[in-house]
Amino acid sequence: MSSKKGVVTGKIAVVGERELVLGYRLLGVEDTFTPSGQPEAIKLLNELTGSDKYSLIVLSSAVSSMLPQTLKEKLEASTFPLVVFMPNPQSESGDEPLAELAKRVLGVDLKAG
Repeated sequence: MSSKKGVVTGKIAVVGERELVLGYRLLGVEDTFTPSGQPEAIKLLNELTGSDKYSLIVLSSAVSSMLPQTLKEKLEASTFPLVVFMPNPQSESGDEPLAELAKRVLGVDLKAG
């Protein structure tokens, strides 16, 4: 982790099911994780967020649904590392809509015109 003149650099970590992880590995992301259950997911996310190694953590909605509400709220509020919840493309409901995701993560309201 390095920070020079306000520029933050770091690695990307992806935590999710096999299909999501494989997609990111094909894109060149080396640090991918597939936790086998809730205890492993909680431990892994605490390690990743406590490390200065990562500036972005992509978290699948399947793993997110395993987490206790307090941990989800902590991850949603995190700005370093930034945690982005990746909606499941096969799901039609129950996931955060893209417009809400953009507003929460980027502070951009896609509906405003």
